[in-house]
Amino acid sequence: MNEAAEAQLLKVAMGLPERAQRALAGHAVVIDGQRLAVDVQVMLRLQRIARFAGPETMPIPDGRLATLHETRITGGRQPIGAVRDVPVGDLPGRLYTPSGDRPDPSGLLVFFHGGGFMYGDLDSHDAPCRFLAERAGVRVLAVDYRRAPEHPFPAAYDDAVASLNWAFDNAASLGVDPDRIAVGGDSAGGNLAAGAAIAAARQDLPLAFQMLVYPAVDATRQTRSYDLFGRGYYLSREYMELSSDSYLPEEGDRKDPRASPLFETLPKGLAPAYVATAGFDPLRDEGEEYARMLCDAGVRVEMHRFPDLIHGFFNVLGPGRHSRAAVAEIAVRLGAALA
Repeated sequence: MNEAAEAQLLKVAMGLPERAQRALAGHAVVIDGQRLAVDVQVMLRLQRIARFAGPETMPIPDGRLATLHETRITGGRQPIGAVRDVPVGDLPGRLYTPSGDRPDPSGLLVFFHGGGFMYGDLDSHDAPCRFLAERAGVRVLAVDYRRAPEHPFPAAYDDAVASLNWAFDNAASLGVDPDRIAVGGDSAGGNLAAGAAIAAARQDLPLAFQMLVYPAVDATRQTRSYDLFGRGYYLSREYMELSSDSYLPEEGDRKDPRASPLFETLPKGLAPAYVATAGFDPLRDEGEEYARMLCDAGVRVEMHRFPDLIHGFFNVLGPGRHSRAAVAEIAVRLGAALA
């Protein structure tokens, strides 16, 4: 089956009336007091029927292609005013400008994609970047940082910090207000965004906001959600172990604050944060712990758990209802923060 046919099948299945979806999905899944969204359950069921092989089961190059294939199936067609490639220093970047963008300087989100530091690129996260830019009414600059295992820690962290600095230095050429720059990312990208926000505070950069979507902030992974949801809900223990082995091959680096922000001593002046987690995500508890840590450090924080969703919902914008609604809510928060 080709990519377009797979996308259409998934869209039809996840768009069925809820009663039909329940018949297809089977009994409701309730864990830790949370009920899995039925359209998400349908998606997971279809993956099992199709004997979907996770990217972590393949050689890294094949896993990257599989990740791109997945996100094209789930991303849907998202409108955008304009897109152009922008070199971010020595790194590839892509600038998204929303429809109706005014000529005066606008807000900017510097965005880092997820993918366990080893998968993902500008294309894998094209749909959510388009969606965020259009819905939030801000420009989005996606950055293609160096990936593991070719470039282990701290390469991605260094690229994230350098990219955010580049955005401030080049705000005028990007058409953005330097006082309305935010940083954000999902999963591994959330880790990089958190690290870049900390570095910005230490440099007294006027970062306006940090948007952390189910961020990976503790490479030691000793949480209840890791035990509860490490199998059967898309993000697997095997995936996370491969991520750590690829990006953090030196065991001692896993508690380095640049790799695990939960071990950081937070500086003053951190930007306000929005932390989104998913109820059925192994990374749920560490993300929420980091939100509490930010709050305890005096940072203005909004933490929102989407209790019926799984890791990866940020990329599911074409089929279904629940994931798209969650990303729409994140876009509202981003737009309000940079208004």
